[in-house]
Amino acid sequence: MIKFVMCLTRHPDMSREEFKDYWMNKHGPFFMKNADVMGAKKYVQSHTLDTPLNEGLKTSRDMLPEYDGVAEVWFESEEALMAGMSSPEGQKLGEALLADEKKFVDHSKSAAFIVEEHQF
Repeated sequence: MIKFVMCLTRHPDMSREEFKDYWMNKHGPFFMKNADVMGAKKYVQSHTLDTPLNEGLKTSRDMLPEYDGVAEVWFESEEALMAGMSSPEGQKLGEALLADEKKFVDHSKSAAFIVEEHQF
């Protein structure tokens, strides 16, 4: 299994609550309705908490500000991900997902990458 990870920063015109609401109640259901098209096996949203602990973590380690959330999508393999995204249906869905993301995500301050998990 591999995982597509996206570290998300909200659109600058949105509060964190508006971002969470849109992501959870609009984008998430839209993604899940179409997950089979791209071969996604699991989808998890992790929403950043508004807590002083985040400021403490950032300050104590001299780090960048936290993201507003992290999306994780599991796939059987890189080949399965590529097959799902390169099919005509997957390409159409990819365009629709990107258009929807632009409503609540600041892509210029976000990151996406493919990982492989190693449990200890």
